[in-house]
Amino acid sequence: MSVNLSPWDMVVQADVVVQAVMGGLLFASVLCWTVALAKALELAAFARRTRADLALLGAARGLDAPLLASDRPGTGRESAARLTGPCAPLLDAARDELLSAPGGPEGVKERADWRIRRLIAAQARALSRGTGILATIGATAPFVGLFGTVWGIMNSFVGIARMQTTNLAVVAPGIAEALLATAIGLVAAIPAVVLYNVFARAIGGQKALLADGEAEVMRLLSRELDRRAGTVPLRRAAE
Repeated sequence: MSVNLSPWDMVVQADVVVQAVMGGLLFASVLCWTVALAKALELAAFARRTRADLALLGAARGLDAPLLASDRPGTGRESAARLTGPCAPLLDAARDELLSAPGGPEGVKERADWRIRRLIAAQARALSRGTGILATIGATAPFVGLFGTVWGIMNSFVGIARMQTTNLAVVAPGIAEALLATAIGLVAAIPAVVLYNVFARAIGGQKALLADGEAEVMRLLSRELDRRAGTVPLRRAAE
């Protein structure tokens, strides 16, 4: 008597508990790849917008908008580029502190730096949203699959006791079904762990880009404060 042990037949013939474990693990695997695709697109767009902001900040001469104006004399065409990416809130924070906060240059720099760091931390938390699902799947999927395996092997031993036989052909299908649960658990867990590590490094790279944006904004703020400090004595002397 031949027994069909194809993966689909093992899933269909498995115990209801083992089937539930396999179904949950397959759902976790689909969820893992869905989150990975969405996060990859999000990080790629974030990096592209941040690099565009950094290019504008590097070419800017001050905090006043527009940051970069491409004027073509004689053509009548003028275009102004403004920050629209992740560095825009950093620049807005520096402008707010420069215009509304009283105090000397050091106080303005300190408050602006504090606000910018808070904004960067908030953007880093937003980038990390969703990666916890990958970490959870990677940590729990092997144990869930192991639970299905233990349950299936336990049922196989119960069948041995009922039939009072140790014939391998009798217990092999049940053991194979049980081991399939562990295999599915590993299929779900291994990509989740790898993707989580990949995204962790990618998010670290995005944080470094935001740190570059912070440095550029603080450079512009320092230049603006120096410019204002240099104009005050001239105005007083003129009076």
